[in-house]
Amino acid sequence: MSRTSNSGRDQVTHPAEPELVTAPELLTVLEELRRREPIFHRPEFGSTRADFERMAAEDFWEIGASGHRYSRAYVLHVLEHRTPDPAEHTWITRDFHCRELGAKTYLLTYTLEQGKRVSRRSTIWRRTADDWAIVFHQGTLVA
Repeated sequence: MSRTSNSGRDQVTHPAEPELVTAPELLTVLEELRRREPIFHRPEFGSTRADFERMAAEDFWEIGASGHRYSRAYVLHVLEHRTPDPAEHTWITRDFHCRELGAKTYLLTYTLEQGKRVSRRSTIWRRTADDWAIVFHQGTLVA
């Protein structure tokens, strides 16, 4: 294992981890999408059910850190009834990487630190005529 530094934080990386480098032509996309993560937790992009419906593509679904799969309808219901987490302002996002999957479709990966809970996140985003739509999301806890 080796140590790397990212934004002043030392971290241990596993030797099997890939070296993720975003292609220079995707840096603008990376920055646009980075500002939107973690999804559904950025009030500047919306906080109502109608906002969340606009953010999530019609075919959206996710795999939670628990390993359970969740439909768009279920996620929207949970979002509509959740209580904001007062600790959200202390969450740390880092190690962002963007990869183009197809026409106007991108995979954004990153690490989310919620106190002692650390997870790897993957979101597939699709560029629409006037905004971005989330197609898929997965969170995996780091042991």
